[in-house]
Amino acid sequence: MAVPGEDTRAGGGQNVLESDLDGARYRAACPDYQHYAVFPHRPLSEGPLALPYQRPSLPCRTFTSPLVEKVIEDITSRMEDKDLARLFENAFPNTLDTTVRWHVDGTQKKTKAKLYVGGSSNGVWEGPQSFIVTGDINAEWLRDSTNQLAQYQALAPKDKKIEALILGAINTQAEYVIESPYCNAFQPPPPSNIPPTGNGQHDTVHPAFESTQVFECKYELDSLAHFLTLGNQFYATTKSTAFLTNRWYTALETLLVVLDEQSKSTFNETTGKFEINEYTFQRVTTVSSETLALGGVGNPLNGRTGLVRSAFRPSDDATILGFFIPANAMMAVELKRTAEVVGSAGKVELRNVLLARASSIEKGVWEHGVVRHKHYGEVFAFEVDGYGSQILMDDANLPSLLALPLLGFVDVSDKIYQNTRKMILEKSGNPYYLTGKGFSAIGGPHIGLQHAWPMSRLVQAMTSDDDEEILDSLEAVLKTSKLGLIHESINVERVADYTRSWFAWANSVFAQTVLDVAARKPHLIFGKGAEPYRIG
Repeated sequence: MAVPGEDTRAGGGQNVLESDLDGARYRAACPDYQHYAVFPHRPLSEGPLALPYQRPSLPCRTFTSPLVEKVIEDITSRMEDKDLARLFENAFPNTLDTTVRWHVDGTQKKTKAKLYVGGSSNGVWEGPQSFIVTGDINAEWLRDSTNQLAQYQALAPKDKKIEALILGAINTQAEYVIESPYCNAFQPPPPSNIPPTGNGQHDTVHPAFESTQVFECKYELDSLAHFLTLGNQFYATTKSTAFLTNRWYTALETLLVVLDEQSKSTFNETTGKFEINEYTFQRVTTVSSETLALGGVGNPLNGRTGLVRSAFRPSDDATILGFFIPANAMMAVELKRTAEVVGSAGKVELRNVLLARASSIEKGVWEHGVVRHKHYGEVFAFEVDGYGSQILMDDANLPSLLALPLLGFVDVSDKIYQNTRKMILEKSGNPYYLTGKGFSAIGGPHIGLQHAWPMSRLVQAMTSDDDEEILDSLEAVLKTSKLGLIHESINVERVADYTRSWFAWANSVFAQTVLDVAARKPHLIFGKGAEPYRIG
């Protein structure tokens, strides 16, 4: 029997506020979610897996929205599998429940102008701002935060709070890109007054960065592409150009400078002499994938390819050959979409610049990123160097080769993509396709040769039209999620061995997968004859 005043859905002894209880005191008593997520909480789902309810109680949530709660009710009330419903109930709101570490909607009374590192008071940190942490690490990755928010974008036209949250995320990312465009993960914004934390590493990086503002400075091309994605998705759903501020345009100009710098050959194209790259990275480590070869420069790259170098992959592992194809494909798509956005604001010259850059990168992907495999035929390489060398594999992190249709680079029916898909979903074609008695999916070097990532299995579902493949993928991920949340990686032989109980990006990808199936294949989760469900 429920105790009066107790929220039986909260679990773990987290009670709703009594009417006379001070909210601030209650919130101060909220458990650290990193610890909370490790233990199962009641009530359990009614399915055979009896999955726990892992949402924090209402006063402990970092952001709330009635529309989000409505989507949860709309979806879960129709789902036949009650365990799958519980997993969606936990995963869909996880970013809002737990990772909005700081948010201002821009209506707060302005205080005296304050100078922050890397800028002046002229527009710096003005307007809505949102600091979205990755989960169990108190830092914001550009890539992670964009993907964490993606499933809420369609709600922005109907929910002003969510609109302000996402607008704030765009503004915050713009400040990060202006400050340190070569960096991937950032500290809390100075106005938040949240203290920065160290990452425990010893890195030598050029260009230098301010450690109170940057958590880690691995240059990943997809991080910059994700900055564009966040704004492009916002525009696509709201048609609002409110984020096109002077600071956003400055961030875009900064991004384009990086693309120019990272399109150069390792050797001067006239004299043949070595020219050190603008970005170098060296870490004191015994793990080779955590640093760049050749004194922090990385392996040589040819010129005039149209491609853009990426020193690190979205897994935060170093590239072997610096022309990372999935990130180049993503950047080409996002530059085209950004061209449409700025064009709508009357920036015709900038629109043409972006389209020309996108065309150059896209051409480079098709000319240098497509190679012939003796068994699979023409496929997309994972990495190339412009000299003819290539890496054939795929990694679970996004962007990936498997996700190319989700990025908008090719249609899922494209012959070269289908050849590639077949290659990377087979052990004989992809060294990081990991199989075991407990789980099978794409993994990567980041965790090791026994841990596959549920995220890749979810992307497999979203890029498939085959009912059996989609159901198998959902079932496989469900069975690895005994704590009611999606983990970073799973030991393919023993699913109880996992990494990261609280990884908000993975929870968002699961939620996006369920929403995708609800729209494309509703009968698979709602039952025969079910009508499609679309968020928004």
